[in-house]
Parts: sequence; C-alpha cells; structure tokens
Amino acid sequence: MRERLIIAFVAMAVGIIALYGIPRAYIVADLIQTNEDRRVVRAADFLSVLVAEREAHADVTEEFLGTVLHPGEHVTYVAADGTSVEAGDPRTPEDPSATTDVPGGGTVEFSRSAALISERVQDAVMPVVILGIVLMFLSAIIAVLLARRLSAPFLKLAGLARKVGDGSIEDEATIARMPEARAIEEALRASAKTLQERIRREHEFAANASHQLRTPITALRLELEDVSLWPETAPEVREQLEHAVREIDRLSDAIAHLLALARGGTPGADDWTALGPMLTQAGDRWQTQATERGREIRVETDGVATTSVPAPSNQILDVLIHNALQHGRGLVTVSGSRANGYVTVRVGDEGTRPSGNAIFQRTPGKSTNGGEGIGLALSAELAEALGGHLLLESTPTTRFSLILPQKDA
Repeated sequence: MRERLIIAFVAMAVGIIALYGIPRAYIVADLIQTNEDRRVVRAADFLSVLVAEREAHADVTEEFLGTVLHPGEHVTYVAADGTSVEAGDPRTPEDPSATTDVPGGGTVEFSRSAALISERVQDAVMPVVILGIVLMFLSAIIAVLLARRLSAPFLKLAGLARKVGDGSIEDEATIARMPEARAIEEALRASAKTLQERIRREHEFAANASHQLRTPITALRLELEDVSLWPETAPEVREQLEHAVREIDRLSDAIAHLLALARGGTPGADDWTALGPMLTQAGDRWQTQATERGREIRVETDGVATTSVPAPSNQILDVLIHNALQHGRGLVTVSGSRANGYVTVRVGDEGTRPSGNAIFQRTPGKSTNGGEGIGLALSAELAEALGGHLLLESTPTTRFSLILPQKDA
C-alpha cells in the first residue's frame, strides 16, 4: 500500500509540474525570442538615423559603427555609391537580422548572434527547470511522509487482524485515528468478540457434551461388566457383553478424540495400533450390516499386518466402510500398502465414483439415506490432524485412500 501511495503522489506531482513547467518554458523562450527580434529591428532603425547624421558631417567608418555595437552584434552599411562598411563580431546565417533604408541613400543591415540569444533563453528557462526538479524532490519526500502516515493505521489494523486469531485484543486501546481506519478497527473488534463468544460456546458445548456422554457411558460399561460376571450368564451372552464393552471403550475414545480435535489439538497423537488387526476388526464389525444388505466385505492385510498407525484412524476407517455400505454397491474391499514412511489404506466398492470433491464439504441436514452430511468432512479433518490425508481416487468406481504416517518410519 505504501509503495502504491508513493507512486501515486509522485506521479500526480510530476503531472502537475509538467503541465505547468513545460508550457511556461515554451512561453518564456518564445517571449525572449520575440523581444530579440524586435530589438534587432529597433537597432537597425536607430543605426540608419545615426548613419544619416554622421554622413552629414563626416565619413561613416568601421570605428564609428563599432562604438555603438555590443558583443555578438554585427552591422553592414552600404552607401548610395555602393561602398560598404562592416563592424562588429562575425555573423552566421542563423543570426536574426533586419535591413533599414538610410535617409539620403544607402541601407543598414543589423544582426544579433543567435548563440547569444540562445544563452539568454537558457538563462531564463533554467530557473523553471531547477524549480521543477526541486519540486519533484520535495513531492517525493512529502509522498513518503504522507504514505507512511496514511498506511500506518492500516498496517496496525493488519497486526490487529492477526491478533484476532490469538484472542489477545480485549484490553488494547484504539490504535486508529483516521475515521475510515477506526471504522475498520471497530468492525474487527466487534467481529473478534463475536467469534470469541462463539468459540467459547463451542468449546463449552464440546466439554459439556463429552462430560455428559462419558458419565452414562461409564455407568453402562460398569453394568455390562457386572452382568457379564454373573454366574448365571450364558457363555454366548457373556461373549456378546464383552464385545459390547469393547465397543463402548471405542465410543469413549472417539469422544475424547473429537473433543481434542475441537480444541485444535492432535487426538491420540501418542496412541498407535497395528494396522492389520485394525483392518480385520473393522471388517468384522461391519460384516453383519453388509450381510443384511446382501453385500460382502473383503479385508486384505498382506504387507501391513504389523505396521503401526495412529489409533484414531480407526474412526476414519469406520466412516469409510459405512459410507461404502450406505451409498455404494457390490463388494467392499479394504486393503493397505506401505511406501516412503507412509501407509495407504484403501476402501472401495463397485459403485460409480462421485463427481468432484464436494463429498468432503460439510452439508449438515442435506445428506440422503439418513446421514448427517459431516462424516467424510470430519474424517478428512481428523486425517489432517493425524499428519495424513484423505482423498478420493480418480477411478471409475468409488475408492478412498487414507494416507497415514507409520510409527518409527
């Protein structure tokens, strides 16, 4: 901004100086040239009268004519009998001249040096040029000072805008004096307060929801464990109860990870799990729903059975499998591969690939088939928080790739 203001001010000053100085220089030069031409004519008239008076008493000589001339001037007197007398500095074809008849016969030609006239023109124009140069330097200095003064409030506003994200502007005094900048500052402060209030409410909601959910989940877990320990509980029922307890633990971990993600942290950053068992368990969890839909889930763990990945990626895997069962068709395949310190988990089905990447955008309330419209968007955010990436491959059928860092790569 500062550079643009300086350029604008200097350009405006140069334009004004040019519009004033150039015509002024031409006018001064033309005025001097006109005065010199008139002076040559008047000098020729004067010399004709002087020569006529001289002839009445004595001869006209070079010495006589030289006494009335100045440097750069030349005069030629041609008498009535054809004799001529010259005096003064040598003349050139460019010198302006004037010829006048002498009373009693003869002519007088007077000329003035063009170089001398050019010097007078330069002497007259030079102050205009010097004044223009001085004004240009002054305008540049004034432009720099004005640009600093005008841009200073907006530079401070830029710093204030950066502080909006840090939440450290509550107790700062107003920094802008310019009315426009003050209006922007007030709008920024009002927006910052609104954002801070919304963020505070969201954090409180996340914390409250986490607390309110954990309490009944913990109670339910204890009840299920208690029932599984009853002597009269059948082994088949006990096995299902233990499976339910494990799912409740997963639900509790998911709540903790989502709370950490909402607070801007990295959920489960130090919690790693083997990828092979994670893929197998995910396939087993969703196999019942796949069977009910007449579908099949195929899990391939070759080459990644012992590779460790961040534990929260298990939630992303559930979303991808659920998405394949809910919106895809045919066989659901789950596989993994390793390359360059990263692990790629692929979940695909035989359904047609969606166009574009709009599926990764949050569309609450607009999803079909009972979805909430935030599953894939939340999974993509969680993948980024874990240091990975979730993308939709460019294949004819639907296939997602979840790229994750591997432990001790």
